Amino acid sequence: MFWRSKEILKFPERAGTRALLKSMGYTDYDLERPLIGIANSWSTIVPGHYNLRQVAAAVRDGIRQAGGTPVEFGVIGVCDGIANGHIGMHYVLPTRDLIAHSIEMMVQAHRLDGVVLLGSCDKIVPGMLMAAARLNVPAILVPGGNMQGGPYFDGRKSDVTTLSEALGVLKAGKISEEQLAGLEEAVAPGCGSCAFLGTANTMCCLAEAMGMTLPFAGTAPATSAARMRLAQESGRAIVNLIKKGITARQIMTRGSLMNAIKVSMAMGGSTNSVLHIPAIAYEAELNISVDAFDTLSRTTPQIARIYPAGPANILDFHEAGGVPAVMREISSLLELDVMTVTSKTVGQNIEAAKTINRDIIRSLENPFNREGGLAILRGNLAPNTAVTKPAAIHPSMWTFAGCAKVFDSEEAANEAILNGKIHEGDVVVIRYEGPKGGPGMREMYRAMKILYGLGLALKTALITDGRFSGTNNGCFVGHISPEAAEGGPLAAVRDGDIITIDIPNRNLRVHLEEKEIQQRLAAWQKPEPQIKEGYLALYSRLAESANEGAIIRYR
Repeated sequence: MFWRSKEILKFPERAGTRALLKSMGYTDYDLERPLIGIANSWSTIVPGHYNLRQVAAAVRDGIRQAGGTPVEFGVIGVCDGIANGHIGMHYVLPTRDLIAHSIEMMVQAHRLDGVVLLGSCDKIVPGMLMAAARLNVPAILVPGGNMQGGPYFDGRKSDVTTLSEALGVLKAGKISEEQLAGLEEAVAPGCGSCAFLGTANTMCCLAEAMGMTLPFAGTAPATSAARMRLAQESGRAIVNLIKKGITARQIMTRGSLMNAIKVSMAMGGSTNSVLHIPAIAYEAELNISVDAFDTLSRTTPQIARIYPAGPANILDFHEAGGVPAVMREISSLLELDVMTVTSKTVGQNIEAAKTINRDIIRSLENPFNREGGLAILRGNLAPNTAVTKPAAIHPSMWTFAGCAKVFDSEEAANEAILNGKIHEGDVVVIRYEGPKGGPGMREMYRAMKILYGLGLALKTALITDGRFSGTNNGCFVGHISPEAAEGGPLAAVRDGDIITIDIPNRNLRVHLEEKEIQQRLAAWQKPEPQIKEGYLALYSRLAESANEGAIIRYR
């Protein structure tokens, strides 16, 4: 069998390359086997990646057991939680492309035969899947697993997002600083991706749904023995994929990506999936538009309820049956014959799946909502679409009209909210936070959490050309395209304008005549970029609009 690595390991022509590898202890025996990369985003600053050294060791064992030679290299990764609410959030989404580029460079430069992708968190997982699709070599994703939840607070198990809500509760005088400090010690009891259905766990679950992980790899806890067993089994699986010649694009097909969108709708997944699935599709030379999410949302009921849509966390969801159970429940809506990294089809993988807890995962006939968890809006404020998450919004807020309070940055909005300048009936408008204007399309997570803590979640709304964390709830609309920095209608909004959010009718509008909007835009002056140097200056020039996945187009 011919492997790519034989191009660089043939003796005697490539004796120099062989000598370089032998200088690190590799043997002739090692060099006769396929060279398999382990792209490891381990660090001691990202909780979701803190255990990846141990996970990588198990993967290496599995590769050697199955007849491969593992070669490990590092990949960057940013923690959204640590980067949140300050300048650091500008840098998070742009890392997605750097991750994809760096893995491509390492795999191609060293002619690796396949790659195991180790990552758990928000932009790391989609960046890795983008790289796999671009390279089209055998590939498998191994997430590090999710964090356990903390003690009960406000009717559910707490997690790190609880602290932002608790800050609002503190400002409202309902808890003390001592209580908040005690909560800080308890909400994150161990490493792993944060315990709610944010972007991290959404993308790990969707990677499983599209067939790029082993079953249950998207939800098995970070500190469990099951996580280590899955890692070792993944090492054996990548060797099997290489021997069978099954590459990433044979798994990440249009059908499998559509399955992933349907699972996202059925679970109430993060709005950020609307950025990431089209970006992965682009790398696989497929065209999946934002509109596909709305089409599938209208035909895929929400059958799972996980925080922020309900009190259950990811560990609860895993114990209820996880992704395989959801896929089995909606199997009549899925393409069951698509290939997976098990070298079996989706249908074969989920054949024995069972739902353990009907309070968390329901049947197709008895869903939590008749439509899916996300919705795509249009209107005179969002001609090219906007994204919202009805799964995390109380039905009473699916239609909301209010008075605009306009802010040109996240910081200005957060300051106003904390200083009591936002009142019942207001629509908080945060603009110049899109892919280009931010730059980097920051998430407005903190603003929504503070509004929740202040008791305004069901009395106000927030719209933005930025994005949201998967844990946000309240009434919110993001990804407004075209963004304000590109002269989109959002740039024309002024304090006092009336804005209507109408999720059932998929509409977002400002109550202005088109002539008035155009007159305001004619007088508009594009603001100076917030960051004018380094990678973000380049990203601001190259990134496409949010409705195109904020990709960097190269073809």
